[in-house]
Amino acid sequence: MRKIIAIGLAAVACSASLTLSTAADAAAADRSPQCVKVRKYFNEGHNRYVRLTNLCGKRTSCFTIVIPHAPKDPRGRLPKGETKDVRYGKTSGPRALFVRNTPC
Repeated sequence: MRKIIAIGLAAVACSASLTLSTAADAAAADRSPQCVKVRKYFNEGHNRYVRLTNLCGKRTSCFTIVIPHAPKDPRGRLPKGETKDVRYGKTSGPRALFVRNTPC
């Protein structure tokens, strides 16, 4: 009886790990490439900026700057291999949380 239960538990564990690995591969295939990287956040005068770099050397990448409690998050495009300072708000407003890579 113990042998049968041990074989059953081993089969369940193997099938669960197989399911998790295929789900992770499918999720990775759905994501767009992570080309736009944040170099730094900074203030200049009364404006907030983020310095972005496109690490993909072969294509233009799109991004969204996520700001809490903002009616609309700023979006943009970054040509291949370029670094750019993007103004996203005033210093009186909230600071950006992160930059999301989006499909173009």
